[in-house]
Amino acid sequence: MRRAAVLLMGPTGAGKSDLALALVERLPLEIVSVDSALVYRGMDIGTAKPPAATRERIAHHLIDIRDPAAGYSAGEFVRDAARVMEDIWARGRQPLLVGGTMLYFHSLTAGIAELPEADPAVRAGIDAAAAAGGWAALHAELARVDPAAAARIHVNDPQRIQRALEVHRLTGRNITDLQQSRRAQLEGVEVFEFAIAPLERRLLHERIGRRLQDMLARGFLQEVRRFYDRGDLRAEHSAMRAVGYRQLWQHLAGQTSLEEATERAIAATRQLAKRQWTWLRRRRRAHWFDSMHPDVAAMVNDALSKSAFAEWS
Repeated sequence: MRRAAVLLMGPTGAGKSDLALALVERLPLEIVSVDSALVYRGMDIGTAKPPAATRERIAHHLIDIRDPAAGYSAGEFVRDAARVMEDIWARGRQPLLVGGTMLYFHSLTAGIAELPEADPAVRAGIDAAAAAGGWAALHAELARVDPAAAARIHVNDPQRIQRALEVHRLTGRNITDLQQSRRAQLEGVEVFEFAIAPLERRLLHERIGRRLQDMLARGFLQEVRRFYDRGDLRAEHSAMRAVGYRQLWQHLAGQTSLEEATERAIAATRQLAKRQWTWLRRRRRAHWFDSMHPDVAAMVNDALSKSAFAEWS
């Protein structure tokens, strides 16, 4: 069987999940989540995770695969997605990759470097050097071993300075060279890209506001409180930095009122949507559809049926 992959991309709140379900009902597809928050167990309301009953009826891959205390990187996503897609192709179907984590889409289509895993001992040594001499000194060290990385990493960006130096210390090679040797996971796969969003950004902003209020009514604050009360999670964990979770965490920590946290969450979600929109416009191969159109599912289905996808599926 020949291999294809359908990419369904869009800003948060655009209605990707509902459209994906409609497409799976009509075409030989299986849903693969491309969402950095849906990987975490228990983060259900604030991520608009498909209900359990829906996931029992229609398989959704790469959802609920990590505890919120664990990290999850773009490299891990690419490896997991590659494994899942192989399984889907083996079943005679094609993967429908759905989500709004644009870094994951980029890593999957453009490739990602084979970088070493984080090493706590090496990082501790770098942190100790920073404590003794400051991050500016470590940035200068980076400039000696990897001038290109130092040029693009700001001196006040300790996380990226640390990672670049860590890679060099672990491999003896600079991160710039390693990143340039990446291989695209979808090489040799026919890729069909679709972007969905309202024609008017105002409509998406209104929808985002309504959706957050609905999440709160369904227990979003209580969901975050359960994580807050666990004791092993901090605001710095990647899961708790997700939009909405971060702002409600701040409220539970006594830093803001619930009203202010809600306003901040809506504003942050709209900013996220803006960044996603900007990224999508760089996808030259993407076919755009109005997510608010009542027949958008039929339109995307028709586009696939009339494309080379019909020959690949």
